[in-house]
Amino acid sequence: MKIIVLFGFVLGAVCVAGKVVFTTPGKKATLECGANTFSNTLTWRYKDQVIYSTQKRGYPRKGKTDLASRTSVIKGTSLQISDVKEGDAGAFSCEADRIQHEHTLVVFSVSPSSPCELESGWEATLQCQVKGPTSGYTVQWRKPDGTTDKSGTAKLESVALSDAGNWTCMITYGGETHSENLVVKVKAFVPPTTAPSTKQNSNEEPGCTDCATDRNGVLRLDWWVWVAVGVGGLIVLLLMVFVIFMCKRIKRRKRKIRGMKYRRQPMEPKEYCQCTRPPAAARPQQGRRKEKPTVLLVQPPLM
Repeated sequence: MKIIVLFGFVLGAVCVAGKVVFTTPGKKATLECGANTFSNTLTWRYKDQVIYSTQKRGYPRKGKTDLASRTSVIKGTSLQISDVKEGDAGAFSCEADRIQHEHTLVVFSVSPSSPCELESGWEATLQCQVKGPTSGYTVQWRKPDGTTDKSGTAKLESVALSDAGNWTCMITYGGETHSENLVVKVKAFVPPTTAPSTKQNSNEEPGCTDCATDRNGVLRLDWWVWVAVGVGGLIVLLLMVFVIFMCKRIKRRKRKIRGMKYRRQPMEPKEYCQCTRPPAAARPQQGRRKEKPTVLLVQPPLM
């Protein structure tokens, strides 16, 4: 029983040498774990930071770093990194069922990164930068003529036509070699030429060297000047329309406020004109008319 336990500890402490993966910024890189399957746990680390972990009967978990957000596990155990950056270079480790596998991601780039065009006689510098390993690697440039420059920087003090062609940056690390090509174009140096001066006839008046008019007297302007004039005119027109619209709106609002003020004003009692003339004299009282005597009805005597 003790032998089995010791064998398990030894097996867990075994560190299987991994592979060296070369890539360039912006591309995808795939790191193979070293074990095709796992029975319990699978953990990927980058510089002692867990970026991915999962269990056979559980849900996968990712780290909170930018690198972890750009990683995914494919084909069971392989780690794929998308949109590789120079800061992603370094040591990776994959632990499957307590068996650890070490890997190294090397990110390199050539400068300039795209085919460049140089001019003969000028100075130029071609660089091959390597990120990841701190030591134990070699970088050299292979020129179009087949010779090599054992440095990561190729300096051209005076560019010649023979420097045109395919330059190759070769990186050797961990017993593996990777190369990246750069196409260099060289154009011949053309000295500036001066236009021949034309003599004017003695009968002609000296022309204006700063004028921008043609023979017909029409003003010649660049296209961007006409565009600026057109845009300026359009802006002025829009401002005029806006000012007219605002004036009408203000007038309409004033009329509305004035009408509301009149409607809210309380009604006042009507005042009538009062005359200041003295009152008319009273009429003299007339005598009473004599009333007619009332006729008494005489009843006939009773029989």
